Amino acid sequence: MRLPTAAAAWIVLFLIVIGVAAAQDPAGQAERFVTAYRIGPKDLLEIKVREDEKLNTEVRVSEQGKVNLAYINEVYVEGLTAAELGDKLAELYRPFLRDPHVAVTIKERQSKQVSILGAVTNPGFVQLFGRTTLLEAITAAGGLTREAAREIIILRTFPDGTTGNLKIPVDDLMLRGDPKYNVPLEAGDSVIVQIDRTVHVYIYGQVKIPGALSVLQSRIPTLTQAIAQAGGFTERAAKRRVTVTRKDENGREKTFEINVVRIQNNRLEDFPLEEGDTVYVPDTIF
Repeated sequence: MRLPTAAAAWIVLFLIVIGVAAAQDPAGQAERFVTAYRIGPKDLLEIKVREDEKLNTEVRVSEQGKVNLAYINEVYVEGLTAAELGDKLAELYRPFLRDPHVAVTIKERQSKQVSILGAVTNPGFVQLFGRTTLLEAITAAGGLTREAAREIIILRTFPDGTTGNLKIPVDDLMLRGDPKYNVPLEAGDSVIVQIDRTVHVYIYGQVKIPGALSVLQSRIPTLTQAIAQAGGFTERAAKRRVTVTRKDENGREKTFEINVVRIQNNRLEDFPLEEGDTVYVPDTIF
């Protein structure tokens, strides 16, 4: 099932992104998102009571998130892990059994929904069946589009009512296959694939193809990469006197002079460019 219209999807995306600015770094947050599966409606549970085998049963969770069991009748189970439910049932059976031990196994996991928005082929709702990972959800949404930026953000509300935002680096997930970032999703999660946009940097002077370079915002080149994209230096390039002119948020210009030869000899770090920068390579004659 998709969102009713593309416009609605983008309205939702806009509203969600407002709260994303403070998204947490994955290094300290990924573990919190790798949580045990939580029971939901229509899941099939196997319940075993060590002290009384007659209480062993298989039961399906109702639409209201409840099950009916011998002695203890109706029990609300939605949102609990199997271990948490086992502890809860042990307490409920305590008036009837001496030191009860209850093991719960989730035999069948039914579908749940997450929303996936942004730079995917089919934004909208994705049905989850059982344990579904981020990569599986992206695949179900048709995969990433060319406009995908370098970050995916997962928004989740936890059982205690707190919310969490997790940044997922796209290259680590998609190219390097780091399993740490392929986190399992839960019902109600919102996945936002950040959308890149085209920006420009400008390079003039003694390069072979001067002019504007159109690049994705998340992939703005370094100085030497920009020079390479502009065809490289001409024979008359003054490589030790390359300048980069940049405007700040108030429109004031600042110019940096960079010795590219030192960068090429690994004696100086490459210079990171920003949107709107102008690179000028002077002539050795002047």
